[in-house]
Amino acid sequence: MTSAEALKRFHDGCVIPAHPLALDADRRLDERRQRALSRYYLEAGAGGLAVAVHTTQFALHEPGRGLLAPVLGLAAEVAREYPDDSPVLVAGITGPTAQAVQEAELAASLGYHLALLTPYDAGDKSEEALLERARAVGEVLPVIGFYLQPAVGGRVLSRDFWRRLAALDCVAGIKVAPFDRYATLDVVLGVRESGRADRIALYTGNDDHIVLDLITSFRSPGIAEPDLAFVGGLLGQWAVWVRGAVDVLNDAELARSGDDDALRRLLAIEADLTDANSAVFDVANDFHGCVPGIHEVLRRQGLLEGRWCLDPAENLSPGQMDEIDRIWAAYPHLRDDEFITSNVSRWLS
Repeated sequence: MTSAEALKRFHDGCVIPAHPLALDADRRLDERRQRALSRYYLEAGAGGLAVAVHTTQFALHEPGRGLLAPVLGLAAEVAREYPDDSPVLVAGITGPTAQAVQEAELAASLGYHLALLTPYDAGDKSEEALLERARAVGEVLPVIGFYLQPAVGGRVLSRDFWRRLAALDCVAGIKVAPFDRYATLDVVLGVRESGRADRIALYTGNDDHIVLDLITSFRSPGIAEPDLAFVGGLLGQWAVWVRGAVDVLNDAELARSGDDDALRRLLAIEADLTDANSAVFDVANDFHGCVPGIHEVLRRQGLLEGRWCLDPAENLSPGQMDEIDRIWAAYPHLRDDEFITSNVSRWLS
């Protein structure tokens, strides 16, 4: 797929799972299961893959681990197995400007289409410095801005920052994930004021507000511009139960077009999905068990062998397993167990 085709697909909107990292019991990369995860996402209907992001574990970017290039490369290899599906490849980019540019160059060399520019490990930079960082990375790959919640490594950013970021020609979209409605509106209003609202694809990363983000039209009273809307999601929650995620996005598109049946279906599962996310993401313990929670779901479905993370101290929080057991029993309609069971041996082969 050409860069132009990838950008169009991204702009039109799709499901993009935040890709986890498959490790073995020795906390080494499990290439077989890493490939299987990518195959699962793409065959479940995802429009792309986001790799080396928070869900993949930011420690992956530490140069001494030697993991960034292999993990980015594995997803790109699997994407080439599905040429008819034309997956959009998004690389998570971290660190100060020099490191961020180097990571973007690596991703571009592997065939990635977009750089999700995270504030993680960027240093104590001013908003102006973060904009300069975006410009530098944008010379290598089109940029997706990222409002990451402070609990997992992000920071608070002003509406003016989002206006100025969206005004940059290199910016193709923004992942909005502050888990805060006021901050979410700061991004939307900033994009509206940027003069490039028609060029910016808004993707929800608010795992606590997925359905309502996707069905909300952000109106522009007194402004001769179309309403803004989230066109897709790039989410850790969409690292699990992906066929349901595809149904949610499809129904959201129908609901925004006036389909009342689709709207009713979405409202019927909105609270279920948010409650399930609270257990998987370990909200009760300030998201400490977020990544292990995702791993536990994938382990139960046979895609991962265990919950292992790069940091041996990163595991489920006390009481989190009970919460996952609870939502597992309560919301079987959210899961895609049968689809995975029917295909997992092939994905692992």
